Amino acid sequence: MLRSSTLTLLVVATAATLSACYDRGISNPAVVTVPAPSYLSSLTLNGAIYLSWDDTPYASYQNDFSHYQVYSTSFDLDHNLCGSSWSVEGTTVSPEFLVGALTNGVPRCFGVSAFSVDDYESDRSPLRNDTPRPDARNVVLLSTDTLSGAQSGFRFWSDANGNGRADVGELGLVGASASGTNDFILTHDASGLWLTPQRTGATMQVYGTTPIDDLTSIDVAPDGGYSGSAFSASPMWGYVVQMTDLSFYKYGAIRVTAVGPKYVILDWSYQTDPGNPELVRVNR
Repeated sequence: MLRSSTLTLLVVATAATLSACYDRGISNPAVVTVPAPSYLSSLTLNGAIYLSWDDTPYASYQNDFSHYQVYSTSFDLDHNLCGSSWSVEGTTVSPEFLVGALTNGVPRCFGVSAFSVDDYESDRSPLRNDTPRPDARNVVLLSTDTLSGAQSGFRFWSDANGNGRADVGELGLVGASASGTNDFILTHDASGLWLTPQRTGATMQVYGTTPIDDLTSIDVAPDGGYSGSAFSASPMWGYVVQMTDLSFYKYGAIRVTAVGPKYVILDWSYQTDPGNPELVRVNR
C-alpha cells in the first residue's frame, strides 16, 4: 500500500508529464499544429534579403494555420555555421518576407516557422544564409574610341581611403580606360563592342548559355571558367567578374540592358564580403 507522500509525488509527476506532452502538442488530440516550410529561398538585394518558402503549412492546413514567423542570426562563412542568438525579424501570412536595414557584406542566417491558430509553433524551415550587396542600374559606358576613352572603364570597388571597407563614393566607378586600373573596359572594333578585363587579377565569364531576365537572375559566382579575354557585349546577357583582392577573390556581376553603336547600358552588383561568391539567389 502506497504512503500518502508517495502518492502525492506520483500525482504531481503524472500531471507534469501530461502538461509537458500537452505543451508539445503530442498527447492531446484537440491541439492544432501545422508543419514547418520544407524549403527556404533567398534573393540578395542592396541592404536587404528577400525570402520565400513553400506555402504548404497554409495550403494543406487552411483551417489551422495562423501565420509565419521569420528569424535571423549571424552566419560564419568560413565555418558554414549559423549563430545561436536568434532574433525575430517579423511575422507574415504570406510565404515571403523582405528583411531590410541590413549591412552590405555582412552574412546572415535565416529560418522560418509556422504557427497554428492555437499558437503552437512548428520547427523551423531548413536554414538559409545570404549576404546583402550593393547594386545599381542603368550605368552608361562609352567605347574607348569615344571621348578618348574617358568613360570607358568600370571598377566595382576602389578602396580610395585604404580602410578595407566599401564606403560611399568607392563603388560602381566609371573611369578612363587609360588609367589601367579598371576591372573591365568597353572596347570597339569592326565586329562590335567588347567587355575586356583590364587590371591585373580581373577576369570574366559569360553567365549561363542564354540571356537573363534581370540582374537578380544571376546565381552564385561560378568556381572557375574565368578568362582575361574580351567578351562580346550582348543585350540581356549576364557576366560575372572575378577579382583578386589580397588572398581572397571578390565577385561582381553585370547585365547589359542595351547596346548602341558605341555605348552600352548595364546593371551591376558587387559582393563586398571577401571570398563570398553570393551575388544574388540560391534555392535550397
